[in-house]
Amino acid sequence: MSSTPPDAGRTPLRLGTRRSRLAMAQSGLVADSVRSLTGRPVELVEITTYGDTSREALAQIGGTGVFVSALRDALLRGEIDFAVHSLKDLPTTDPEGLVLAAVPSREDPRDALIARDGLTFEQLTAPSQRGPARIGTGSPRRMAQLNAWARTLGRDIETVPIRGNVETRIGFVRSGELDGVVLAAAGLTRIGLIDEATEKLPVDTVLPAPGQGALAIECAASNADLAARLAELDDPYTRVAVTAERSLLAALEAGCSAPVGALADLLADGQVVTELRLRGVVGTTDGKTLVQLSTTGPVPASHDDALALGRDLAAEMLAKGAAGLMGEREL
Repeated sequence: MSSTPPDAGRTPLRLGTRRSRLAMAQSGLVADSVRSLTGRPVELVEITTYGDTSREALAQIGGTGVFVSALRDALLRGEIDFAVHSLKDLPTTDPEGLVLAAVPSREDPRDALIARDGLTFEQLTAPSQRGPARIGTGSPRRMAQLNAWARTLGRDIETVPIRGNVETRIGFVRSGELDGVVLAAAGLTRIGLIDEATEKLPVDTVLPAPGQGALAIECAASNADLAARLAELDDPYTRVAVTAERSLLAALEAGCSAPVGALADLLADGQVVTELRLRGVVGTTDGKTLVQLSTTGPVPASHDDALALGRDLAAEMLAKGAAGLMGEREL
């Protein structure tokens, strides 16, 4: 009996992806999984988004969705069969006609520091004749938490707004223009540059963006057969965690470019996952004011339960003044 998958030899599936090295690497990982799952060939279709071509700060061009709208338009026009996004880039509202078919197992959600001379954050910010360390990031979320961390150490830093791909940002450190930059550890891992990191920042000090480290596989809702196959790549624990994080973001009425950090941790008793802890933070970029709260409870049994968990924590944060801290957007 032949072991050839029943879908082998059929028309290739078209996977839409942004053109950056990181996006191509992420999409390549998903393409390999889909080939193994379906036996069908998968071809990458490169699509340029407005967020890729504009050099303006994302706050000035809308922020939310600028990296995904072109991919979604291609899906709705039938030019591609499915798309891969960094989940943290997705708007929290569900688009009409599309379905989030799968959220695969999450990569490390932490932020990572790449600093001169192999220094950690505490070493980099130690008083010296150089003056305050200059740390590059395009994210007010990171700026707020890095400045708050420095303040707890009794130190000053200068956070410098930057844009550009991963290699460009690392180049600011190599050239000596900056003392360090902060990037997502997951992205560095996926393009083989995690060894450049001098420290993975502890989530007790710097919470990541909601959904950071996770990928989103999206397809047309009308393509039920493909959606069902892609759903086999879904990791239920990652799905429930990022659903809670994104629910908090949505309940704060903040887009994916807002200065909000969130992380849902699955807590285990031995080998059995028993609880979920959701943490959230909003702060001013100078680090002087943070609203940071957490909640722990049973692992949500349903999508609606995960949504409720995020909404409830957001309500507590709003009661503590979070709304007044969200005037700044991520760059």
